Order: sequence, then structure tokens, then C-alpha cells
Amino acid sequence: MTKKHIAILGSTGSIGRQAIEVIERHPDEFEIEVLTARDNAELLIQQARKYIPNHVIIVHEDKYKIVAEALAHLPVKVYTGNDSLEQIVTMDSIDMVLTAMVGFSGLIPTLRAIEAGKDIALANKETLVVAGEIVTRTAADKNVSICPVDSEHSAIFQCLSGENPDTVEKIILTASGGPFRGKSIEYLRAVTREQALKHPNWFMGDKITIDSASLMNKGLEAIEAHWLFDLSHDQIEVIVHPQSIIHSIVQFQDGSMKAQMGIPDMRIPIQYAFSYPYRLKSPMPRFSFSDYPNLTFEAPDTKKFRNLALAFEALKLGGNAPCILNAADEVVVQAFLDERLGFMEMPEIIEKTMGRISFLDHPLIQDYLETDREARKVATDMIR
Repeated sequence: MTKKHIAILGSTGSIGRQAIEVIERHPDEFEIEVLTARDNAELLIQQARKYIPNHVIIVHEDKYKIVAEALAHLPVKVYTGNDSLEQIVTMDSIDMVLTAMVGFSGLIPTLRAIEAGKDIALANKETLVVAGEIVTRTAADKNVSICPVDSEHSAIFQCLSGENPDTVEKIILTASGGPFRGKSIEYLRAVTREQALKHPNWFMGDKITIDSASLMNKGLEAIEAHWLFDLSHDQIEVIVHPQSIIHSIVQFQDGSMKAQMGIPDMRIPIQYAFSYPYRLKSPMPRFSFSDYPNLTFEAPDTKKFRNLALAFEALKLGGNAPCILNAADEVVVQAFLDERLGFMEMPEIIEKTMGRISFLDHPLIQDYLETDREARKVATDMIR
């Protein structure tokens, strides 16, 4: 395979750090061209000193001087601000953009990269949740590949390889169930930030870990899958699989099923997204059936975990409904992390926000930006 020069948007986050590990193990196949961070100047400086990318962006402008002075003696160009982020992804020297930023902030940079003809390794599910119609249409127009990084979507992507999409009956997204699987509503009302951040299987950032605990993450993944694989809402199913060994399943119209399996380690789907359509050797530990004599499955409880049901409601509605859902979720998760909101209060705020924002059937990009702004304000005001 030809060596790929990669821009990592969100290099200091969980996915970004693991992506750097993958690149470091395959120096003949990949090279870091750009590193970006929102505000973690210290780690960004460490990464830039070690890997010497051509360009670095610290989005928060008040951290620019710190980063620029620390890297002044190196051949690394330092920029700041969202405008720089949106411009850097269009550079001719970039072959692939890994969008590992958290939340709505990843939408515009990802869209700009697609418009510039860059292949995307997509770890920012909100890009498709919020504006999937525009993003997928633009990718098709520009002949851009979107390779999913989420383990579930990577699994579906791999299971569909060589298959006729018209033969797909449904897909089944697996969920670990998070740290609160089987707990009562009374228990959930009293859970703490620390309890919710203890995911049983995966190492992730705070936002996605809380979303996993509430099952919102699986709802967002269902919306993302709708756009990635051109499926209707009734072709997408969620099943709880606590061991996180089967990453997702495709069922075909003849009744046969294909599942992708492996240990729960994000470096595997990251590497596959980078190397697709090739497979590279990996030093990751191998799965052994003797270590997992029982793989179990159960239906999700959408009465206790209301966020999953709300996400499917938004998927069925379409238009700007998923954008409203996502904006409200980002607000309530931050409020929960700041200990200003209870765990079971999060879906209440999200549902009320969805009912108060005007529905748009076919939004333009500016409509999505305005919807996001309005939904955040409504959710924030309710928390106050």
C-alpha cells in the first residue's frame, strides 16, 4: 500500500492517542501530517515534540502562545482557532483525515475535508448524526471514502465486504450494556459521576463513556449506521452483549448472519480504517474461546435507558430531529459530569428539548447550525 499522510483531529483524546500508537507501529505505511487539540496544550506539545508533524493546531486561542513558544525550535507550524482547523484539512499533503473530535465540533472540519476530496476515518459519529444527508451526499459527489472507526460500524463495514447491499435484511449493533446493566431505576437515580465513568470493557473519553452508560451512544450509533449503510430505522436493531466480543452482526435475506469478532480494543478498527482495503499485522492480543466460554445476549431495557428510545424516535423523524437530540445530549452530559444534573434527569431534558425546537424536514447546513444553537440554549435553560 502507498504510504498515507494522516491528519488527526483530536490527537489528545482517547481515539487520537490510540491512533498515534497505530501509526507509530507502522512507520512505513503511515505518517502524521497534522495534530490538533481543543485545549490540551501540554499533551499536544509532547506529541509534536515526539512525532514532528508539519502542522499543529491548538483550537483554544488562549493556549496558542504556550504551544508556539514550546515548539519554536522545531520545524512545526503552529496555528489556532476553528478557521485554521477548517482550512488545514484541505491541504494537498494530507491523504486521510481522522476525525476524532468530540461532539458537534467535528461536523464542519469533516465536511471541509470531504469537500477537499480527503478520505475520512470517522470516529466522530455526531458528524453523521447531525447532518448525515449532507455529509453522505457530499462524499458521494467527491468520490470520498468514509471508513468507520467505531468498533460496531467497522464490524458492519467488514461484514458487508463483498456482499450485495440489497441482500441485507437488517444489522444488529451490539452494546455492552455499560456499568449499570441490570440496575433498578432507583439505583440509577442515585448514580455518581465516578460510577458512570467506570466502563466495564472499553477505554474511552468522558463524553462517550457517559453516553455508553445511558445507552445514548448506541442510539447515536444507530443513526450513524442509517447513513453509513443506507438502511431504514426498522433494519437496525440493538442487542446487549456484555462481553463485547461480537462487535456487530449483519443478517441477510436468506437468513444467514455474519458477525465480526475480536477483543475490545479500539486500535484494531482504527488500524483497519487507516489501511483499508488492506489488513496489516497487529501485535494486539488474540481472542481465545477458552477465555470466554459463554457469550450472552439480552434485549436493551428502554424504559430504564430512555435515551436509546429517544434516539430511535429521532431517527424515524429524520430532518433536524437527530441534531436536536445530539445538542441536548451534549449539554446534559456535561451537566452530569459537572454534577449539576442527575443521571435519570438527562433523558427528561433531552425529550423536552426535542419537543420545543421547530422540526425541519430537509435542513441546509445553516439550519443545522441554528438548530444546534437553539437546542443547546433550551436544554441549558432547563437545567438552570
